[in-house]
Amino acid sequence: MLNEKVVQLLNQQVNNEFYSAYLYLDFSNYFGSKGLDGFAHWYKIQAQEERDHAMLFYQYLHNNGARVELEAIAKPDVPLDSPMGVLQAGLDHEEYVTSLIYQIYAAAQEEKDFRTAQFLDWFVKEQGEEEKNAQDLISKMELFGNDPRSLYLLNDELKTRVYAAPSLVL
Repeated sequence: MLNEKVVQLLNQQVNNEFYSAYLYLDFSNYFGSKGLDGFAHWYKIQAQEERDHAMLFYQYLHNNGARVELEAIAKPDVPLDSPMGVLQAGLDHEEYVTSLIYQIYAAAQEEKDFRTAQFLDWFVKEQGEEEKNAQDLISKMELFGNDPRSLYLLNDELKTRVYAAPSLVL
């Protein structure tokens, strides 16, 4: 059986991941309203990825005899005032999620819950990729965002993102 503190943190993370999906759908909506359908597509894929992350936590809890406690998902409150502001908010959010994963990992280690720590290893690696992807978008926008032709090409590049569901064995 899982430690109650670890279960509580894992349950919170289920809801945090669903919030992330909701936030990224909001970002997609913003970019769609600006005619940047490639950026909108990129964030729709990101939302799908976050939903799948939530379901990995959900399934892990079920597989270990813990009850999943679903809470209300908060309305995103990130100001969507510029494309660069949205991208920066995405990076900030990923860094926040990383801190949440680290918090669960630390609790699992403290409780000698090695199974959960091993489960979280994948998420630690994944968060490194998430932060890099968010930073790469910012870097590209800094390079190309002020030139309409370059922004058009970047937007087209982002349309090509394809989602592959994670293959994490629980």
